[in-house]
Amino acid sequence: MASLITAPNVSDADALYAELIACHDGLSDEQSQALNAALVLLLANHVGDMDVLREAIAEARRTVCGAAAPPDGAD
Repeated sequence: MASLITAPNVSDADALYAELIACHDGLSDEQSQALNAALVLLLANHVGDMDVLREAIAEARRTVCGAAAPPDGAD
């Protein structure tokens, strides 16, 4: 079973960061959010493994919220 890779795994993280920032140049906030959502969905499709995607979702939420609390309304 595959698991989420959280250790650095990008050969040039600085270049990736620069590309991510640059692709938002000239976009409105709404367009920028739509671009982020499209990128997430494309990468999720590429990964394809629901267990890994669930791990990624939980890790991202922990990163943002500081805890593994479920979203409002979830049990």
